[in-house]
Amino acid sequence: MKEKRRITLSVLATAAAVTLTLGSAATGNARSTGPSHGPAPTIVLVHGAWADASSWAAVTERLQDRGFTVKAPPNTLRGVATDSANLRAYLKTLTGPVVLAGHSYGGFVISNAATGLKNVKSLVYIDAFIPAEGETAGELSAAEPGSALAVPDPSTVFDSVPIPGGGGDVDLYVKQNLFPGIFAGGVPRNTANVLAAGQRPLAASTLDEPSGKPAWKKIPSWALIGTEDRVIPPAEQRNMTARAGSHTVSVKAPHLSMVSDPDAVTEVVIRAARHS
Repeated sequence: MKEKRRITLSVLATAAAVTLTLGSAATGNARSTGPSHGPAPTIVLVHGAWADASSWAAVTERLQDRGFTVKAPPNTLRGVATDSANLRAYLKTLTGPVVLAGHSYGGFVISNAATGLKNVKSLVYIDAFIPAEGETAGELSAAEPGSALAVPDPSTVFDSVPIPGGGGDVDLYVKQNLFPGIFAGGVPRNTANVLAAGQRPLAASTLDEPSGKPAWKKIPSWALIGTEDRVIPPAEQRNMTARAGSHTVSVKAPHLSMVSDPDAVTEVVIRAARHS
């Protein structure tokens, strides 16, 4: 009888241990996928110049696999004020908390669009500009050496196409033969070539358009710096993240880190989501 009781107690103890272990694992998984309390945020991903929302595809898939609602609206690439106003209008249609991520020039757009919006809880900058008021993309690109786009003669890097009714403004395309080496070093060449062929142009005037009051003054931010970036020099990215007080990680990646290392980018976005 005593032996039977010992066996029964042993079984119960084992079951309890298993239950505790599974409960702990479930709690850990919950922490790894979203915030510890409250509704999970909607994650809005904003692409940069010479790109579209497909540049976020691998990150979008990973975030959706983790249970997040993801939005990747088009960035119109017509100018800081216009692009930011369009995104701001979009953000106002969303309910609940939002994590807002921008890549490259998308950093300008999210910094301006989110100013004063209470539903935006976190900002994420992926190889991105983090401008202060009055700064321009052209100015920041050349603030530190190393940008392949900050050259004395833009025609050596860009093809230009007149914008009808644009008052002399032109659309800039990065020359296709240069695009892989500048944006996507380390990315398979065929993938980089496809991205080069499908690039969306940036209005040239955008490079000289100053930023307004930035949202990062009031909203906490996270950042990822690709140490192989040839568009926004890593040194300048470090200057900007330090100024903004961003929670920052660095990875060995080109400017298109979302394509070359989507796991690292996804984890940074999730860290921001946990905070929200």
